[in-house]
Amino acid sequence: MSEPILSIRGLRKSFGSTEIMRGVDLDLRHAERHALIGPNGAGKSTLFHLLSGHLAPSAGEIRFDGHDIGGRSPQAINRLGLARSFQITNIFPKLSVFENIRLAVMRPHGVQYTFWKVMARDQAIRRETQRLLELVRLTARASTLAGEMAYSEQRSLEIAMTLACDPKLILLDEPMAGMATEETHYTAQLIREVTQGRTLVIVEHDMDVVFSLSDRISVLVYGQVIATGTPEEIRNDPRVKEAYLGEEVSA
Repeated sequence: MSEPILSIRGLRKSFGSTEIMRGVDLDLRHAERHALIGPNGAGKSTLFHLLSGHLAPSAGEIRFDGHDIGGRSPQAINRLGLARSFQITNIFPKLSVFENIRLAVMRPHGVQYTFWKVMARDQAIRRETQRLLELVRLTARASTLAGEMAYSEQRSLEIAMTLACDPKLILLDEPMAGMATEETHYTAQLIREVTQGRTLVIVEHDMDVVFSLSDRISVLVYGQVIATGTPEEIRNDPRVKEAYLGEEVSA
């Protein structure tokens, strides 16, 4: 078996005397879709902050694609190929959909916003922007202001912006939050398509999405991973039922 793309060992995070992460061990395989679930306060958001560089570990090791990334800046981690989408959409509402994606495409090319007029004529960036528009099915909305779109479309736009750096690993934080059923189904299918060949870690409260989308699931409770396995293994794990899912997973 190949080396994991992400390996976490003994990861701890404390805020003063309060320990949030209490020794997390976890390996992620290349090109797998991995869900992270657990009750409120389990440490899921803290773990995402640690992986993406928004927090530094108190102890332990995080290795991504052969690099020790614990304590590195978000920009440095992103350059290595790890991208994150947040719970709240992180778009520019007064710019068009095309302009939002173009800005995201410009970043890995080392282009600063002050060069906007020059780079608008750059065909490579335009082609990549168009490709991402098509990938997330927003071509018809290219000239629409991002702030005027439906919430599910804004999430699709954010996914396109996340993909702009061609990441090896993507962290998605509750992408279905606030969506109606039809929007959830659309977004889940979109995520399934655009993450082909990439590693995905998703935090999501919709258990239908979690169990249908994931290759494996890890359950985080009080800052520790109590179980990792296939959806069927997690569904039938008595520790998981007791600690978190209860009748919901049985159903």
